[in-house]
Amino acid sequence: MIRVFNAYFPARTLLLGVSEALWVTFAFVAATIARVGAGDARLMLNHDRGLLKILIVAVIFIVCMYYFDLYDSLVFSNQREVVTRLVEVFGTVCILLAVLYYAFPSLQLGRGIFLIGFGLVALVLLGWRRLFFTLNALPQLAERTLILGDGPLAKPLISEIESRAELGLRVVGQLGEMGSRGAVSAGASVTGQLERFAEQVESYRPSRIIIAMAERRGQLPIEALLQLKRRGVRIQDGAEVYEAVTGKVPVESLRLSWLLFSPGFQVSRFLLVYKRIFSLVISAIAIVVAFPLMALIAIAIRLDSPGPAIFKQKRVGEGGTIFTLYKFRTMLDGADRDGNHKPAEATDNRFTRVGRWLRRSRLDELPQLFNIVRGDMYFVGPRPFVPNQEQECLEKIPHYSQRWAVKPGATGWAQINRGYNATIEDNVEKLAYDLFYIKNMSVGLDLLILFKTTKTLILGRGSR
Repeated sequence: MIRVFNAYFPARTLLLGVSEALWVTFAFVAATIARVGAGDARLMLNHDRGLLKILIVAVIFIVCMYYFDLYDSLVFSNQREVVTRLVEVFGTVCILLAVLYYAFPSLQLGRGIFLIGFGLVALVLLGWRRLFFTLNALPQLAERTLILGDGPLAKPLISEIESRAELGLRVVGQLGEMGSRGAVSAGASVTGQLERFAEQVESYRPSRIIIAMAERRGQLPIEALLQLKRRGVRIQDGAEVYEAVTGKVPVESLRLSWLLFSPGFQVSRFLLVYKRIFSLVISAIAIVVAFPLMALIAIAIRLDSPGPAIFKQKRVGEGGTIFTLYKFRTMLDGADRDGNHKPAEATDNRFTRVGRWLRRSRLDELPQLFNIVRGDMYFVGPRPFVPNQEQECLEKIPHYSQRWAVKPGATGWAQINRGYNATIEDNVEKLAYDLFYIKNMSVGLDLLILFKTTKTLILGRGSR
């Protein structure tokens, strides 16, 4: 895994993205040479901004491929789905380039170069994807990984590794505490136990060992692991691997000592100042730009159903404090007047006609910009929820109050990765993502979240 913007990405996925950007660039360079000849192509690329024009096309290709989930593990392992989405990518690229060339005619590639380049890109991407899929699935190219321990983290970690070939890991076995599937007898000497452990590890020939033990005190064979590390075997903590692979903290096996001593979970003064200034500036600009649209939405809500256009609701913010959240009203007036907020369902008869459209497009969230200006929220942070829901989660989910360590946000890591949350199980996973964000909070991670939020809004996912 490679860490970028305080988030983790599989090295193979990044390699695929970079290689495809190069393939697109090379394809259009080859199209230029085929169309005008090597000599004229050199002049065009160096002196007529030809290379810049091709790089713009390559960037648009890669962004569209990302937005169509062609770098998602569930998609790029399905060859039929890859072909379908590549067709959609080519159509979208054509539309975007048509708009770009209409606005900036000087960036146009020649018609012949464009057509030849598109044909080459189609052939190259389809062939490269097929080759990458074949190589990615080869067990010989994956690191032999041994799981040490059978704690609560071991099973989900093994499941995650086995379902994602792009991680480049292959689980070759699992050892229990100080031994194989069963425990070592209590009468065995420490030296004998260590020797048996070393023999068992050697039989698996691992290049990586991941520690997933429920209790390490008196169980972790430190000396044996140090010897393996000196021989080149990589030793990793299971919680850290799980966090890097999934983008969330392992809540089920979380210990307060880990929260205390783990790197992260500390917000610098610089970061607080940045988040406040960034949130204030962006939200103020957004209010000015979106004000005419907000006025039209308010009129539509009033014409569609009786009641106020703005819906006010108590939410839990930083440190457990209560604040008033503003949204456009999407339900019948008084639907939650008893104070017992019921989570929205996919087919909820409380929605108004305008409200259903607002929720699908996420435009009902626009009034939250005023909450950000007031300082109730950041632009990016954990999603705020109503007090009765938060109280239930606080009572049933360990460490839930840790998500109140920072101000909530209009968008966040949990929203873009988890979507809508209705049950306690959903909120356990939401907490796992929120703790990952709080632990790794940074300028880069905020920018990544905003980029992914744009993708979510464009594709209309997760609304309810």
